[in-house]
Amino acid sequence: MAAEGTVAALSPAATMAVRAEGYVEGPVKAFAIATVFWGVVGFLMGVLIASQLAWPLLNLDLEWTTFGRLRPVHTSAVIFAFGGNALIGTSLFVVQRTCRARLFGGEDMGWFLFWGYQFFIVTAALGYVLGVTQGKEYAEPEWYVDLWLTVVWVAYLIAFGGTLIRREEPHIYVANWFYLAFIITIAMLHIGNNAALPVGAGGGKSYIVWSGVQDAMIQWWYGHNAVGFFLTAGFLGMMYYFIPKQADRPVYSYRLSIVHFWTLIFLYIWAGPHHLHYTALPDWAQTLGMVFSVMLWMPSWGGMINGLMTLSGAWDKLRTDPALRFSVTAVGFYGMSTFEGPVMSIKAVNGLSHYTDWTIGHVHSGAMGWVGFISFGAIYYLFPVLWRKRGLYSEKLVSWHFWIATLGIVLYITAMWVSGIMQGLMWRAYDELGFLQYSFIETVAAMHPYYAIRTLGGVLYLSGALIMAYNLWMTVRSEGLAEAAAPRRAPAFAGATPAAAAE
Repeated sequence: MAAEGTVAALSPAATMAVRAEGYVEGPVKAFAIATVFWGVVGFLMGVLIASQLAWPLLNLDLEWTTFGRLRPVHTSAVIFAFGGNALIGTSLFVVQRTCRARLFGGEDMGWFLFWGYQFFIVTAALGYVLGVTQGKEYAEPEWYVDLWLTVVWVAYLIAFGGTLIRREEPHIYVANWFYLAFIITIAMLHIGNNAALPVGAGGGKSYIVWSGVQDAMIQWWYGHNAVGFFLTAGFLGMMYYFIPKQADRPVYSYRLSIVHFWTLIFLYIWAGPHHLHYTALPDWAQTLGMVFSVMLWMPSWGGMINGLMTLSGAWDKLRTDPALRFSVTAVGFYGMSTFEGPVMSIKAVNGLSHYTDWTIGHVHSGAMGWVGFISFGAIYYLFPVLWRKRGLYSEKLVSWHFWIATLGIVLYITAMWVSGIMQGLMWRAYDELGFLQYSFIETVAAMHPYYAIRTLGGVLYLSGALIMAYNLWMTVRSEGLAEAAAPRRAPAFAGATPAAAAE
């Protein structure tokens, strides 16, 4: 199956030579820098809380430094700070180039989105550390932080949607469909899950609108679809732009990408109840979530196949381009995670896996392998383009980052797989008299070596991010990498349908 009429993606060198005048790039640069910064912060927090689980004395008996306070700092720093900055920055970069239009609202809109989003991140983190949260599963920030994020997110939708409306390219490239689905659905999830009534006009606390099993259902409708649309759909938009660009190849099948989009969008929204098996949630709702989760395997693997097969005829680039290696490995992790997730949603499997470290391993194989690696690949592509460099400071350092981070992921997820299955088996083990064979504290003690291994995996992953930060810093500072002035010309398109990577 060929590219079905899609345009051939331009190489980074050609990209810089044919870049159109007038794109808004200052805020995109800021988002790229913030992605690296918050990534290091989020990974550091992950290492710290992993260490606290392995060695509880590191909680320090201070309320601000306990695992309960720092765990949401880690999750929000990685998901919303690192991942969110990567998504917003790349989406603003991609939508301008695939639409051949300047960002709606211009520089002012871009800078408002940047500083508004950073303000949200900082205020949310302070709320976590100080204990000022709604106290739900993900320890969401209080109502005033939620309200501010709503303002910023609506502005983001206006900027992105306005750019699509004023596009010069008649076709909306598939990456923009995924980004748009991510923006709209996250807005819906955020408003629905965080509905709260403030306690007094000047109070910082609030009452949650939902209660009981309804609150649990709304929480996991939000929680799983945050995975589906923030951590999957948005980053698939990244995949559909940056892998063709890095590989200098068209998307393998544009028709498959459209099927991938619509099936994923329809199925994902129903999968949340699989987090509530064997609870007070009605059995029909649990079964519905399980069925739709299993069905999700098909569109997910369709997207994985599309991403990997885009390298048809260009597999040799994996030897010479370590940044592309990140992106392609990310797609492999995406395929693995989207197979494991449906399997874990099956009630018989879930009876063993739920509430155990197996779930933690599953989440982190997706977060570190899919979200992290696809973001690293995009960032390594963006920095030379945005700062007008011929290439990165050191390709060897990119390779070091890749292998160190990969080893970190392997240590992390294998430790969690083993400890999780061990937990599930110990919790359901009975002696000959029908009593539980192990006390809870015995299961905790048995986990210690695996928690230590997980911490080591996190240290390696953090080390790779620090190598990346140094490499990118030197890329920006190195005068010897400055691109030679090139005459600007209009983009040359190689097909009848969209400028998939038009500059």
